[in-house]
Amino acid sequence: MTAERERPSGIQTDDIDATVRPQDDLYRYVNGRWIADTPIPDDKARYGSFTVLAEAAEEAVRSIIERSQQALPGTEARKVGDLYTSFMDEQALEVLGSGPIDPLLGEIDLVQDVSDVLRLVGRFERLGVSSFVQLFVDNDPGDPEAYVVFLEQGGLGLPDESYYREDRFEDIRGRYREFVGAMFPLAGFDEGAIRTQNVIDLETALAASHWDNVTTRDSQKTYNRMTWAEAEALAEGVRLSEWAEAVGAPVGVFDTVVVREPGFLTGLAHELRTRPIGAWKDWLRWQVIRSSAPYLTTAFSATSFSFYGTALTGAPKQRDRWKRGVSLVEGAMGEAVGKIYVQEHFDETAKAAMDALVANLVEAYRQSITGLDWMTDETRQRALDKLAKFTPKIGYPVRWRDYSALQVTPDDLLGNVRAVASFNVDRELGKIGRPIDRDEWFMTPQTINAYYNPGFNEIVFPAAILQFPFFDQQRDAAANYGAIGAVIGHEIGHGFDDQGSQYDGDGRLRNWWTEADRAAFEERTKALIAQYDALVPTEVPDGHVNGALTIGENIGDLGGLAIAWKAYLISLDGQEPPVIDGMAGAQRFFLSWAQSWRMAIRPEEAARLLSIDPHSPNEFRCNQIVRNIDEFAAAFGVTEGDALYLAPEQRVAIW
Repeated sequence: MTAERERPSGIQTDDIDATVRPQDDLYRYVNGRWIADTPIPDDKARYGSFTVLAEAAEEAVRSIIERSQQALPGTEARKVGDLYTSFMDEQALEVLGSGPIDPLLGEIDLVQDVSDVLRLVGRFERLGVSSFVQLFVDNDPGDPEAYVVFLEQGGLGLPDESYYREDRFEDIRGRYREFVGAMFPLAGFDEGAIRTQNVIDLETALAASHWDNVTTRDSQKTYNRMTWAEAEALAEGVRLSEWAEAVGAPVGVFDTVVVREPGFLTGLAHELRTRPIGAWKDWLRWQVIRSSAPYLTTAFSATSFSFYGTALTGAPKQRDRWKRGVSLVEGAMGEAVGKIYVQEHFDETAKAAMDALVANLVEAYRQSITGLDWMTDETRQRALDKLAKFTPKIGYPVRWRDYSALQVTPDDLLGNVRAVASFNVDRELGKIGRPIDRDEWFMTPQTINAYYNPGFNEIVFPAAILQFPFFDQQRDAAANYGAIGAVIGHEIGHGFDDQGSQYDGDGRLRNWWTEADRAAFEERTKALIAQYDALVPTEVPDGHVNGALTIGENIGDLGGLAIAWKAYLISLDGQEPPVIDGMAGAQRFFLSWAQSWRMAIRPEEAARLLSIDPHSPNEFRCNQIVRNIDEFAAAFGVTEGDALYLAPEQRVAIW
């Protein structure tokens, strides 16, 4: 811990760049020296506040996992240890070569028609092999007390459909072609160029039926609840039931489904009917190779990293094997690890402090909604009703996940990966017909993040994020409210963003707005979209932020920070904010906000995120938000002519 960490203000003033004025660039004023002096580790595409905490959690988890290797056989802890052991035995993997995937590739050799393709894709679903659809279970937006199966578009090896059509990704497409062409020979195939062309052509055709990432954010457009017969009718001429039966789901699981992008099923069916079976066989082979590569020889995993790591994100070095092993275990048995992590690393008193922070944030939202001048009483009451029904979850689950049905061994890595995939398919599909489990968490306690779940109307804050620079019980409240307070406000804000605001307090997707109020809300969101559309990231000078793609997160940031300020004032109970370390309360609040967003990022990763990430670049999550907040201008004396000045009439205030 540095001396700066111990300052009562909680602001790391040693990192302040005195050559930058906060009125012009708050982000680089607070973080400029840190960014300049902090090299991005070779195995990372970006490095910042979240990453620093993630590294510490990773080391803590490594210790837990390595100790678990010596746990009593048959215990949950030993399963954790055995899974890790199987990943760390590189020598065994080198001896096996491509042998672990040969049986699946042999099954593909026997494929003769579309029915065979459908059945094999369904069976492979249970083995963790990429499918032409993404299958998951969640509560039904139209009936939030029931689970339903969702079908999402899939089948692509590139990040999303835009990578197959936009000129700016031409170089990436070329490198992807080289990557596919290099992987087929590793698996023992000749005619790599022909097989590669089949894969590229088929994926490009599938991508043409994909919805873009702005449309897939739309909660109304993607809620297409239908019977299985109706879903199968979308796939004209193709018996999707052959796929569903091969997945091995309990009877009745697929009776009702939500097809998020109906046009994709139609496009998929067209390709299944018209494209040669040989092309589909090569696509199937590619799914097996691509999905299995991280769990095979060094040649497979390194070649895979050369594309998905270096080409797409700019990271020059693959992560150390132990780090990849930790990631595997966390993805497979994260709550088993989390149970021990919480015992060893979570201060229970932080939970009480967070309860107080959340209560003040909710009260600040209540006061703000009550005073909105653009909302009528009818909608206002429904908004307040939704706010009153928010459920906060802090630290860790009240009930841990049961892994007793999962079987792993210390000497069969790919077998373990397939066992985990099958366990997860059974666990998810087994939810259908059962009561909603509102105690379930969708992040582990050791995750440095937080989330809002509209179907549950809950905000969730894992244990690991409750640390400096987001939260520190020993520092001044202004810094906590500017960091973790804004995170809390952000997650509550998702309940009232462009999509979350379409769900009521019970998690039901329904319109609870008057027509006039919705129009007033959308007028404000359009203004925020326009602000972000004009922004050009420093690392991607030929790109622009997509305001429509990022609007939900931008609303969360804007509402979160504005409401966090109100909550900070509530916490003071009428007292004036003290001056600490020469900084006023408002200054510490906004400096802490900027401090939490520090990040160094590689240009390749910045470009990738700009295309697919619903979050804006960190510099704008910091700077563009504060331009819209009156208290920031007052705290730093921002006036016309300063780069962060925005005329009062142009500032957007929603919540």
